[in-house]
Amino acid sequence: MAHIDTPLTFTVRRGPPELIVPAKPTPRELKPLSDIDAQKVLRFHTPGIHFYRHNPKLKNKNPASVIREAVAKVLVFYYPFAGRLKEGPARKLMVDCTGEGVLFIEAEADVTLKQFGDAIQPPFPCLEELLCDDPGSEGFLNSPLLLIQVKFSRETLIFF
Repeated sequence: MAHIDTPLTFTVRRGPPELIVPAKPTPRELKPLSDIDAQKVLRFHTPGIHFYRHNPKLKNKNPASVIREAVAKVLVFYYPFAGRLKEGPARKLMVDCTGEGVLFIEAEADVTLKQFGDAIQPPFPCLEELLCDDPGSEGFLNSPLLLIQVKFSRETLIFF
């Protein structure tokens, strides 16, 4: 297991945020969530980060375009994710299945996976530099349920 002795520095260039909507029309409905989902201690976004090595089979395809298309297709079947959280009577949470879409940001980083070391595990170095808070995603209610940010590095696709 390699240890990073010096601080890792790199530059991240982000494109503009965009909404990915379902590829086909979806039902417009309200889906009430369970009482467990409505607990005050669970009302926050949970960040996650995943690393994928470059797939040579993609050849000249832009991975962000592939992901955009795939997300649009999957949102047809998982359409509540394209909606917005609303609060009803007694603070009961529900998903308003509006089809507005999920937030997507494409970015590029001048860093390689190898520079992070052999074993990537919490606490992850440079997490703040890789994650972004888009102004359209703050808050809990009436904001996109998912924020997907895809970063490309020299050898790796970083997806979270």
